[in-house]
Amino acid sequence: MAETYRFGPFRLDAEAEILFRGAEPIVLGQRAVALLRLLLECAGAPVAKTALFEAAWPGLAVEDSNLTVQIAALRRAFEGAGGADWIETIPRRGYRYVGPPVERGAPAAPAASETTASLPGKPSVAVLPFTNLSGDPEQDYFADGMVEDIVAGLSRIKWLLVIARPSSFAYKGMAVDVKRAGRELGARYLVQGSVRKDNGRVRVTAQMIEAETAGNLWTERFDRALDDVFALQDEIALNVVSAIEPSLRRAEVERVKRKRPENLDAYDLLLRAISLDMAMPDGVARAMPILEQALALEPDYARAHGHLSMCHHSLYLRGGLREENRLAAVRHAHAAIASGQDDSTALTLAGFAIGMDGHDRAAAAQAFEAALTLSPSSAFTYLIGSVVFGWGGDAERAIDWGERALRLSPVDHWNWFSCHGMALGHFARGQYQEATAAARKAIQFNPGFSMSHMLLAAALVKTGRTDEAKSAATRVLELQPAYRFGGHFAGVDCEPVLAKALGDALRTVGIPE
Repeated sequence: MAETYRFGPFRLDAEAEILFRGAEPIVLGQRAVALLRLLLECAGAPVAKTALFEAAWPGLAVEDSNLTVQIAALRRAFEGAGGADWIETIPRRGYRYVGPPVERGAPAAPAASETTASLPGKPSVAVLPFTNLSGDPEQDYFADGMVEDIVAGLSRIKWLLVIARPSSFAYKGMAVDVKRAGRELGARYLVQGSVRKDNGRVRVTAQMIEAETAGNLWTERFDRALDDVFALQDEIALNVVSAIEPSLRRAEVERVKRKRPENLDAYDLLLRAISLDMAMPDGVARAMPILEQALALEPDYARAHGHLSMCHHSLYLRGGLREENRLAAVRHAHAAIASGQDDSTALTLAGFAIGMDGHDRAAAAQAFEAALTLSPSSAFTYLIGSVVFGWGGDAERAIDWGERALRLSPVDHWNWFSCHGMALGHFARGQYQEATAAARKAIQFNPGFSMSHMLLAAALVKTGRTDEAKSAATRVLELQPAYRFGGHFAGVDCEPVLAKALGDALRTVGIPE
């Protein structure tokens, strides 16, 4: 059984791969957690770079800078507790943990005071990762895709709160204590299951559990031809809904159903693409050819267009602001909207691409609202929309949507979007302490995103903490040496009043225009 590591005010749950400070989770990437675990296991002793690379990037050849970024993320996580120097650099050799004594022990269910999410007033459900029983780890993407589509179906039920997939997937590969998971996710009901895909058939076992009592509400086994996979997903989703509310109206049941791609191979390619980390350039480069293949098979596949719009926007921001990438992002976004009026994710991705560069913020807002009409519990829509509204100067919606996203998906690795949008909203309102806190949280979720460090620098200037602001500004230029701010803030169109306020603050700490 995986261990927990307690040191100072922190607790690392190695099984859940979550670092806690008291009761509050500090979300770190899997690689940062792997590095921290090894450093804590060897507390007081030097750990060579080779060992650290093997722990976090097993079998991969990566640059030293990747290790530096992850160590910096750990130091920032400890900074608020006076622990910025708990990880010591050993020049040319590696690192050593030199912080408070480390107490190791078996994981235990948290006390009520340690819960990470409260139960909402309406029924709430989380679909946990389904176990892949195919005997081939390469088929994990298919089991994960099954869960994602079931979650998407359930999120169409207006009276049902559905915990977003990234939060529930924090339990992947774990033996789950359902009472603990229910408390941590804020879910009354949990769905668990397994998937076996072989010889043209899909076999699924699913069960729903009431988290508080650990009572089993239903268990069902399904055996279908692979061609019937979409009907199978709907059937499982409908069983979940029926178990929660037997008197569910037929009109609400119909919300679970939606258009699916005609070509199953295109769907399989999409699942392969979204299993990659499309927030980073290397993931984008690998995903784009796969998505193009999906569109070659099914040209009107809205979800594939949506993800390609996001990929092109990422290349635009990180690849020198080339107009060809911006235009491609907008083109695929409009294609996603045209074909995806019944697909919440496609509409959300499209809204992001056309909203971030100011191309058509009204159309972006319409896409987000249409997505929420389809899927009222879509944390993904709220977190993506928070950023777009933040840069557009709609402070109220940026903050409100960011908070909703955090509630719906409390341990979502995409929550740096939510916090980034909230930081923009608070800054626009002149709430600089709140903007500072939100920017710091965004950095905890994604230490390598320079724009969050930029927001932190600007907010710190406004609170009079110039030295800290200069440190944040230095980090911006370390991550993006060619960074310049202006009306478009490195490819992002910013509302003019907000742009001026940010610019005035950034000049103070020497970030060039």
